[in-house]
Amino acid sequence: MGRRVAKSIANSARVDKTVCDGFLTLGTVEAPMTMGDGAELQRLARLVEANRERLQAIEQQIRNLESLRVEQTHAIEALDGISEDGAEGVMVPLGAGVQIIADIPADAGAVIDIGSRVQAEKTRGEATTILRTRNEELMTLMEMVKKEYDDLENHIITLANQFNDTVEHLQNDEEEDPERNTDPEKQPTPPKARRRRKRGTELTLDD
Repeated sequence: MGRRVAKSIANSARVDKTVCDGFLTLGTVEAPMTMGDGAELQRLARLVEANRERLQAIEQQIRNLESLRVEQTHAIEALDGISEDGAEGVMVPLGAGVQIIADIPADAGAVIDIGSRVQAEKTRGEATTILRTRNEELMTLMEMVKKEYDDLENHIITLANQFNDTVEHLQNDEEEDPERNTDPEKQPTPPKARRRRKRGTELTLDD
């Protein structure tokens, strides 16, 4: 029973290497476990699984921040590409693959989100400055999130190593003392020899 429970724990807590390359795979217990051993392995397995899910959430957050940074970079490049004298026949994207051709006057500004879903018209230079500042702040935030990702990744590796060390310890104990769980009361009792007398003289115990 102890072996089946341990295998179930290990299988349910297996580290997903596609999410975090280099993670250790949780091992399987092949030696009998005490209640304390089983509780410790269950605790480690739950921690690995919870932190793995958190790691996936952080990874998704990094992708979202990178997507926003690329979008703002494209906007900066588009604004810088407009001449001070304006431009004619510019294709302005409307979304869903639709663009409209328009002329941009020399003094035309840009409408930009200034926070809390409030948009305001700024000059092209002001809009570019705002976007560059946001990208710098975004890069700082991304570095912080990536550091958190790396720290959490190392923590999961530590938990996985701890799990495998516990499994190895149990297996080593079993190899060193394979009869530690043997119940002496359940050992078979050797049969007693029956005494016999000379044939034809006295009765034997079988009689």
